[in-house]
Amino acid sequence: MFTGIIEEIGIVKQIINYEKSSELIIECKKVLEGIKIGDSIATNGVCLTVVRKSKNDFVAEAMAETLRCSNLSDFYAGCKVNLERALSYNGRFNGHIVTGHVDAIGRITSYEKESIGTWITIKPSLEIIKNIVYKGSITLDGVSLTVADVNEDSFKVCIIPHTKEETTLLSKKIGAKINIECDVISKYIEKILYSRDKENSNKNDITINFLKENGFY
Repeated sequence: MFTGIIEEIGIVKQIINYEKSSELIIECKKVLEGIKIGDSIATNGVCLTVVRKSKNDFVAEAMAETLRCSNLSDFYAGCKVNLERALSYNGRFNGHIVTGHVDAIGRITSYEKESIGTWITIKPSLEIIKNIVYKGSITLDGVSLTVADVNEDSFKVCIIPHTKEETTLLSKKIGAKINIECDVISKYIEKILYSRDKENSNKNDITINFLKENGFY
């Protein structure tokens, strides 16, 4: 589990592509402190397992599904990425619950400066817009943010100067892909309501055959 509070901006040192997977070598420093083989590091919001490490980098493997469902497939040598170690039991919970499982890829459609902040408008895939709640939490490329506006096909967040300096969010171009993870609580609520509606629908589906089978006809 992660919090969406970025600890360091890393640099992709090398990518080795295989038929249906990739090996990523990421240069960093701070997030390697206390890290062991098998530990998790969120990379642009994607939970990756450290398979090898040195003093200045770590190696992770991305499977085909991960590459399909995130912007890791667009990585190139030299690109910058947001990094966060998994939450420690005695750490501060300053962001929100982040699993590192990307729900969808969105596209940045505009930037708008307002005072010291910068508004980012993002168009996600329509199937997840129902999980994006005004004033709720959302994770963009691993960064914990608050949804400041949402409509039928897009939403907005506002980036403060600190977030600008500590993450890669404002270095992206218009049209760039961005990893989106919705608030896990909203997904559980949706699942519960869907199951309840389905159960009630089945209960109301009374037919002649149902009545015969139960001795009412």
